[in-house]
Amino acid sequence: MEVTSTVPEVSRADIRRALAGFPHPEGYDLHVIPLRYRGDKPHLSAWTAFDAKAITIQIPQPFLPFGEIVPYGALRRPGKGMRFIWLTEGVTFRTPREVLRFLYLHEWMHWYLKERRNTKSQAETTCDRFALHNYKKRTVTLGDAREALRRRRG
Repeated sequence: MEVTSTVPEVSRADIRRALAGFPHPEGYDLHVIPLRYRGDKPHLSAWTAFDAKAITIQIPQPFLPFGEIVPYGALRRPGKGMRFIWLTEGVTFRTPREVLRFLYLHEWMHWYLKERRNTKSQAETTCDRFALHNYKKRTVTLGDAREALRRRRG
């Protein structure tokens, strides 16, 4: 995996250290670029370009600690129709490293779903659940990815 960074405070060596122990998207490159956010609050932004075989992660610039509500699942509400209660968790990102690790795992899960499981990659809550439960861990395995695919009630 080739790693590039155009964020002054996040070097290629920093990225490699931050992602040591995480699975790698075979055949894909990783690009870390600045996110020049509008308004008064940073946010999360990343994407996987399957045609270009690249994952791009944006780190807010200037970096300020910020919070994000992460939806990791849904419960169907009783009654008629398809109504859901979203299950969420609030996360405070205090460093660029935390943002990098969270977004990397989220995008890696998209890669895993498409390239290794041959399924649709647009499973946002699955990818959020995987990132949320693992971004602070030292080592993340394929078993952790499989665990994120399990749907649990309540």
